[in-house]
Amino acid sequence: MLFRLLAIPNLHVFVNAALARYTRFEIGGPARVLLDAADQTALVDAWRAIDETGWPRVVIGGGTNLIVADEGFPGAALRYTASAIAIDQCRVRVDAGAVLQSLVDATIDCGLRGLETMTGIPGWVGGAIYGNAGAYGHSMDERVESVRFFDGIAIREISNAECEFRYRDSVFKRHKDWVILSAALRLDRADPSELGARAQSIRKIRDAKYPPEMRCAGSIFKNLLLADLSEGVRAQIPESVIREGKVPSAYFLEQAGAKGLADGAIRVADYHANLIYNTGGATAHQLRAMISLLKTRVRDRFAIELEEEVQYVG
Repeated sequence: MLFRLLAIPNLHVFVNAALARYTRFEIGGPARVLLDAADQTALVDAWRAIDETGWPRVVIGGGTNLIVADEGFPGAALRYTASAIAIDQCRVRVDAGAVLQSLVDATIDCGLRGLETMTGIPGWVGGAIYGNAGAYGHSMDERVESVRFFDGIAIREISNAECEFRYRDSVFKRHKDWVILSAALRLDRADPSELGARAQSIRKIRDAKYPPEMRCAGSIFKNLLLADLSEGVRAQIPESVIREGKVPSAYFLEQAGAKGLADGAIRVADYHANLIYNTGGATAHQLRAMISLLKTRVRDRFAIELEEEVQYVG
């Protein structure tokens, strides 16, 4: 099997790959193989080869929101690493393996508005589309025209509406065997200096909250839509907490005493109840236990269920 994978052009094969090296948490055991496909042909060929082995398979990206089990993953972890960014007037075609920050910087340099509020968000473009990433009242769905992906049989392209974007959600979360390949985006003309200043201001705030060197995934839990909460819960929420129809999960977590909690090398930030980080040497077991504890505390206090933004592997 390995000989077949090694024979596929533009496919990089890493045996017994330590997945902790590829995640922001720096937690988790090895994958049987890690496969980096640099083009569509390599991806499709690798996919079909894995199918024939019967190995389990997982598609990952930049590893920003991944929690890998301590035991690792017993099959193939597959990444699509093509990273081209092509800009034509106000239209952008970007590969899924492009670093999101590289896309943000390129559009700002070209005087294109629409992605500058996402500066500082780690990860790759594919993951940003998959989770409909966003910040400061804006998200990817506002700018996506269409998405090309491999569905395990053929390469397809679907429209924005067919992506079924919702808050931190898309159709791709419900079809984890679909691999995003690229996206077409539509942006607006603007002054590059104004965009750059806006991005710089946002980056300063984000880096203070989530230092780049911190082993974390940013916010662990999704914020909650005010309209989805019961009357009893809504009555307990100060108006000053509500932002654009959403209630930060950090509010509920703080009320439940989350700040400063620790389990070994896993800690909840003293200044942000929705930020869990690895101080060094933590295990996935400790991280998952902390997430479970926080969910239980909020459930017991408010009778609501927090939903993770992170994804689990293994």
